Amino acid sequence: MVSDAWRPQINGVVTTLSKTCQILRELGHAVETVTPDRFSTWPCPTYPEIRLAMGCGRRLSRLLDTFQPEALHIATEGPLGLAARTYCRKRKLPYTTSFHTRFPEYVHMRFKVPLAWSYSLLRWFHGDSHRVMVATPSLMDELEQWGFQNMVLWSRGVDTETFRPGPKDFIQDERPVFLYAGRVAVEKSIEDFLATDLPGTKYVVGDGPQRMFLEQKYPGVRFVGYKTGDELASYIAASDVFVFPSRTDTFGLVVLEALACGVPVAAYPVQGPRDVLTDPNVARLSHDLREAATQALYLHPEDCRRFALKFTWERCANQFFGNLAPFTRPAGMTV
Repeated sequence: MVSDAWRPQINGVVTTLSKTCQILRELGHAVETVTPDRFSTWPCPTYPEIRLAMGCGRRLSRLLDTFQPEALHIATEGPLGLAARTYCRKRKLPYTTSFHTRFPEYVHMRFKVPLAWSYSLLRWFHGDSHRVMVATPSLMDELEQWGFQNMVLWSRGVDTETFRPGPKDFIQDERPVFLYAGRVAVEKSIEDFLATDLPGTKYVVGDGPQRMFLEQKYPGVRFVGYKTGDELASYIAASDVFVFPSRTDTFGLVVLEALACGVPVAAYPVQGPRDVLTDPNVARLSHDLREAATQALYLHPEDCRRFALKFTWERCANQFFGNLAPFTRPAGMTV
C-alpha cells in the first residue's frame, strides 16, 4: 500500500487506508505500507502539515524489492504514488489505484488552474491502472465524463464502537448545537455553515489553514481544534445536528461517524452526501443549508445509528482485496 497521505494527518483518506490495512492483517495478510514517515519530507505548499516525500524513488524501489509484494496498490497521486507507478511500469507489473480527493477542484479554488488541465494530469496518472477504486457510483459517473476508465467501487466503513451515542451534556452551550468536524479549509465550504443563521450554538472540530481567519471572523462559534478517538466521538454525540457543507468530498466518512453517534446530518445534495445519505430518515439535503439543518433536528437518533451499522470496515477491506490485481510471475522469479 503506497500512500502520500498517512499519520499524523487526520482525515478520511488516512482513516480508510489505516482501517483497511488493519483488517487485512487481521485476516492473515502481510501488508507493507510505504508512506511519508519512512522518508525525508518537505512541507506541502499552502498545507505545511502535509509532508511530501520528494526524491523518494530509489528508496521506494529498495523497500518494494525487499518486501516482494504479490499485489501493489497506489492510494494517492503524490510523489510516492508517482514513484510507485514508475516502479510498476518499468517492471511491467499490474497495479491498482484509488481516487480519494478532488485535487482539481482544490487547486482551482486556490490558484484558478482550469479543471480540465488538472483532470488531464490525473487521467494520465490513473490511465494504466488495472483498476481505479472509487467510493461511490455517482463519482464513477463523473470521472467517466473526464475520460477515466477501469473503475470499480470501494466503499467505506465506520467504527461503531468508538462512534456511538453519548451524553448530550458533554457540551454545555445553548441548544440546539450544530457541529462540523473536519479540515478547516476553503474547499470544505465551512463558511457556508458559519454564515448561516441558525439558533443555538455552532461548533467546529478540526484545524487547517482557514481556522485563524474564520475564528476571528465568527467569534460566536466554538472552535475546539483537532480531536480524535473517544474525544471526537464525544463532541459529535453531544451535538444535535452534524452540518456537512462540503461540495467537494468524494465520500465524507465523517457523516457516517456522526450517524453512528445517533446524530442526523444536514448537507448539500451533491456527489458524496447524495450517495451516502440515501435514507431521508437520517439526513436532510438541501441547497438551502439553513433549511436542511433545521429540518434535521426532527430526525430520530435510532434511525441514524441503525443506518450507520450497515457500513463495516470488514466489508470495506474485503471489497478492496477483491479489487486488487495480483502479480503473476514464473516460479522463482523476483521483481
